[in-house]
Amino acid sequence: MRRRSLAVGLPALALAGLRPAAGQGTGDWPNRPIRMIVGFAAGGGTDLTARTIQPKLQQLLGTSIIIDNRPGAGGNLATEIAVRAAPDGYTLLMGTIAALAINPTLYRNLPFDPGADLTPISQSGSILNVLVVPADRPWRSLADLVAAARARPDTITYGSSGIGSAGHLAGALLDQMAGIKTVHVPYRGGGPLMTDMVGGKVDYAFATAPTALPQVEAGRLRALAVPTAARSPLLPNVPTAAETLPGYEVGNWYALLGPRGLPRPIVDRLATAMRNALDDAEVRRHLAGHGVEPTPSTPEELARFIRDETAKWAPIIRATGATPD
Repeated sequence: MRRRSLAVGLPALALAGLRPAAGQGTGDWPNRPIRMIVGFAAGGGTDLTARTIQPKLQQLLGTSIIIDNRPGAGGNLATEIAVRAAPDGYTLLMGTIAALAINPTLYRNLPFDPGADLTPISQSGSILNVLVVPADRPWRSLADLVAAARARPDTITYGSSGIGSAGHLAGALLDQMAGIKTVHVPYRGGGPLMTDMVGGKVDYAFATAPTALPQVEAGRLRALAVPTAARSPLLPNVPTAAETLPGYEVGNWYALLGPRGLPRPIVDRLATAMRNALDDAEVRRHLAGHGVEPTPSTPEELARFIRDETAKWAPIIRATGATPD
C-alpha cells in the first residue's frame, strides 16, 4: 500500500491571502470579465454548479463571468492555474473536495499547497453522489455488487470523474470496507464518465446526482445506494450504503477560492455575492433539483472546513491504499 503525506501549511489556510495590503480596496473592480476555472469537463456536477450560480453572480457583480473548464489530475491542473494567477480578482477557482482536501494526501509532490497558495472565499454547495450501474448489469443492490466483486476480484470496474475525486475515494473506501478488489477507471469529468456508463464500458460509479439522475430516470442506469448518512429525498426508495455497510459515508462539496494574496475587500465582496446568489430562490430551486445543497460560508468558515476535511480524509486515504496511479 502506497502512503501519502499530508500537505503541510494547512493551518495557514485561515489566514492565507486574507490580509489586505495597506490602502487596498475594490476600487473599480470588477471592470472586465472574471474567469472562473472549473477542474472538470463540461456536464459534470462541478460544472453544473458553477454555471447555475454564474448568471446571478454576474448580475450581483456587474460583469461577465467566463467558465473555463480545465480538466485533469482530479482538479490539480485547474488549481495550479488558479494558484499561478494574479491576485487581482479576475481569476477564481470553483474548487472541489478532490483538489482541496484529498489530493494533498493522495499525491506525493503537488506543485501547490492549497492551504498556503489559495484564498478561501465561500463554500458553494454539497452534492449528492449516487452509486449507479448500467441497466444491463444483473445487480439490484449494493450487496449484489459486493458479492460479485468478491467472486471475481480485480475484474469489476468503477469509474470516477478523476483521480482524487469523491467518486474515486468512495470506490476505494468500498473496496476497503467490503473486503473486495475492484479496478478504478478515472475520467476527466462527470460528463465523459456518464457517456461510458450508459455505454456499459464500466461496471459502476459513485456519480454526482446532476449527471446520474437523468440517466436513472431514463432507465439507462440503475441506482443501488447513496453514500450519505440518510436517504435522499430525490431517491427516497434507494437505500444508503450504510444500510449494507454500517459506517460507510462519503461527502462531496464545492467551494470558491482565489489566488493567494487576494485583497480582503475583494474577498468580502465575492463572499457576499456568493451568499446572495446561493440565497436566490431560483438558484436554490435549480440546484436542489440536481441534488446540490447550497452551503454559503464566510472565508474563515471555509478555511476551517477545508482544514478539517483534509485531516479527516488523510487517514482514510492511507488506509484504503488509494493512489493516483
